[in-house]
Amino acid sequence: MSYLAFLVPVAILLGLLGLAAFMWTLRNEQYEDLDGAAARILMDDDQDEPK
Repeated sequence: MSYLAFLVPVAILLGLLGLAAFMWTLRNEQYEDLDGAAARILMDDDQDEPK
């Protein structure tokens, strides 16, 4: 039962760290252009360079 005294605070700390990381990504606008990222992976960079 004493292991719960260790595991519960660790679980709460990890949850708060995950929430803080998610809030950081929101504040830095990581989710603003989801369609652009999806289209960018399909573009071929070699076509833009002159041969």
